[in-house]
Amino acid sequence: MALPDELESKLVERLVARDERAFNELVRAYQRRVFALVLRMLGNAAEAEDLAQEVFVQVFKAIGTFRGESKLSTWIYRIAINLCKNRTKYLRVRHTDEQDELAEIDERVPLGTARRGNVGAVERPDEMMAGKQVEAIVQRAILELEPSFRECLVLRDVEELSYEEIEEITGLPAGTVKSRIHRARGLLREAVERALGEKIR
Repeated sequence: MALPDELESKLVERLVARDERAFNELVRAYQRRVFALVLRMLGNAAEAEDLAQEVFVQVFKAIGTFRGESKLSTWIYRIAINLCKNRTKYLRVRHTDEQDELAEIDERVPLGTARRGNVGAVERPDEMMAGKQVEAIVQRAILELEPSFRECLVLRDVEELSYEEIEEITGLPAGTVKSRIHRARGLLREAVERALGEKIR
């Protein structure tokens, strides 16, 4: 996701100078990954599209506060995660957090392909269907996790960020990050096994 250091610093300079073309470049460079992250966190494509746009608005507004102490991508993720937390709380209060877009998630941003892209071996139709069914089960299980566990799991296992990056994004100590990821993996495995067992029955 991250741009080379030299390109990133030049882009930041242009953003601080309120260069509209730089903003468009920023969106093109990061929109897919930001949307993928937000969609994993919220489970609703319409909400994710709205929130992803809001992430870039906030980035542009706050770019003057970016000190370069972390990568630009890490800073963008931190904004995205914080907005996701706020939106999740809002949706809970409004009782509108029904994840009705889950069936589409695997088609739009397949699990684990955020860095690798969508290129892969051609699968047989029956294998593709089975894979999509498992993907949908995994997505539902992720969304059932408590948000603080979910964010650590998604950042590590889906977005494939380092522990250090996750610490910067979440503001959590290293030990807490690792314990939440470990716990989230266990809960996810139990939920998926339970769902697959019910599906077989």
